[in-house]
Amino acid sequence: MARLSDIIETFIKELIASADGAVEIQRNELANQFNCVPSQINYVLDTRFSVERGYYVESRRGGGGYIRIRRVDVCNNTPARYLMHIVSSMGDSITQQSAEIFINNFIDYNVLREREGLMLKAATSDKVLGNIPLPERDVLRAGIFKNMLMSLLV
Repeated sequence: MARLSDIIETFIKELIASADGAVEIQRNELANQFNCVPSQINYVLDTRFSVERGYYVESRRGGGGYIRIRRVDVCNNTPARYLMHIVSSMGDSITQQSAEIFINNFIDYNVLREREGLMLKAATSDKVLGNIPLPERDVLRAGIFKNMLMSLLV
């Protein structure tokens, strides 16, 4: 049997697909529909609908609050615009797992060739950066990752 998080994720993805890539939902209404607490909805949004996975999530709390979720439409954006968006939204540090999610998405969306993805993964892996203590390792990884992505834009 599927976990509740998986069911909620599937439901939201179906809503997004039927709404041409963007949907606005109410956290409490969704929690009532699935008979769960609103924090369960937050968990699904935080873990399944992140920038790394190709989604923008906007949230406004309060009585008239909403959650707006948009799937990044890579097909209508040039690869350069997509890479620039990732570089500008990444932040100052990144884990190996997050970097690999980005890279896998780049390959899936044909923004990078598989060989380029493998090189990015190798350069940002803990095998290379493992001697550097956290959190400095994740800061260095972000710098390397951003510079390598920027070099692809030239």
